[in-house]
Amino acid sequence: MDSFVDMWKLIEPTIHDEIGETAYNVWIKPMVPVDLTSEEAVMKVPSDFYKNVIEGRYKSSIKNAILTVTGLDVEVKIIISDDVKITETKEKDEVPEADEYTFDSFVVGSTNRFAHAAAQAVSNNPGSAYNPLFIYGPSGMGKTHLLFAIKERILKTHPDMNIVYMKGDQFTNELIEALNKDQYQLMAFRKKYRYADVILMDDIHFIAGKEQTQEEFFNTFNTLYQENKQIVLTSDRPPKAIKTLEERLRTRFESGLLADIQPPEYETRIAIIKRKANQYNMDMSDDIAEFIALKVKSNIRQLEGVVKKINIMCLIDKEKPSISIAQNAIKDILNDVQPLPQTIEKITEEVARAFNVQPQDIYSKRRTANLSIARQVSMYCVREITGLPYDAIGREFGGKDHTTVIYAVQQITKKMNTQSDLKSTIDDIIKNIKS
Repeated sequence: MDSFVDMWKLIEPTIHDEIGETAYNVWIKPMVPVDLTSEEAVMKVPSDFYKNVIEGRYKSSIKNAILTVTGLDVEVKIIISDDVKITETKEKDEVPEADEYTFDSFVVGSTNRFAHAAAQAVSNNPGSAYNPLFIYGPSGMGKTHLLFAIKERILKTHPDMNIVYMKGDQFTNELIEALNKDQYQLMAFRKKYRYADVILMDDIHFIAGKEQTQEEFFNTFNTLYQENKQIVLTSDRPPKAIKTLEERLRTRFESGLLADIQPPEYETRIAIIKRKANQYNMDMSDDIAEFIALKVKSNIRQLEGVVKKINIMCLIDKEKPSISIAQNAIKDILNDVQPLPQTIEKITEEVARAFNVQPQDIYSKRRTANLSIARQVSMYCVREITGLPYDAIGREFGGKDHTTVIYAVQQITKKMNTQSDLKSTIDDIIKNIKS
């Protein structure tokens, strides 16, 4: 496995995670990898229309994914069919995308056995086994894997069922877009979710604290539940720990089955590493697998990321896996933190959603009461999450003086001591960003 086609199979999931399933299926999946050098990645698309959209919206995501997976900082060149004759094609024995997220590929251990069994029961009897099923646990434990495994199993046994997967923030963003257009767009939004046979929502905690989103999801939930449609939700914490979640939603989530997933024990980590290595047809010795399992203990996604990084490094350097390569891969994965500007942007977006304002208005000079509190909360959260100096935070918010930031942090700290609702909202914002 030594072509750009092979490497593209490893790059695509990273793009999928960033832009979401719908955008990935429409724009990224039709692309064909042509050539990869140390300076340029060439991709083929079906038409000029595809080329214009990808260059306008997704080029940076492709570039970042290539950098994340291969370590190569390259320019992305988009071409269409008439530009070049394609000599490489996807192999006939390529592993289907669904094989990444099935029950067969899910490694079961003592910390996830209950959630795995519950997910299987739901997929075998949608709408009648456990409804709703609420799976919770820290980020990177396999919750999304189980959602896609449920989807894959149901589609095999009930191919006519309408299954809708989405993330909590996606539901919020689609609702906002529908509300900003017209009643027909809102009707289309409601039809999409309320006419589903199975709803799979990832990161339900993102709707907490957003009044209109919770109202819409409450009505959607009731419609589906009353018609015995299957509902599966995931979160990084149980319903009772989502502080700004409305009580009526919390009681409905708790009325079904709660199943938690915790970090895998040593033996399960070894099995995950071995299975991922086999997926890449990589001959990994026991001592390398044990070394990785001892170093990376709390996150399945990081475990798989280390194996993927080792595979890429071996492909590029044409070497066999070794402890030395594993050490470098682990160092790269564990140090792979999100760039600071992206973190600040995400904080601002999450605060904006919580306070029902636009992110760009938080950076503006407008001084309405709602904007002022949102701006102060943003500064407080940036300070809490990033630890940036006050003057650096001020520069991020339009060149404000460091004393303005200090005042904002002090004001929010005081208000949190006396306003429990505000404290709960900020606690959820910080947890959402960190997850």
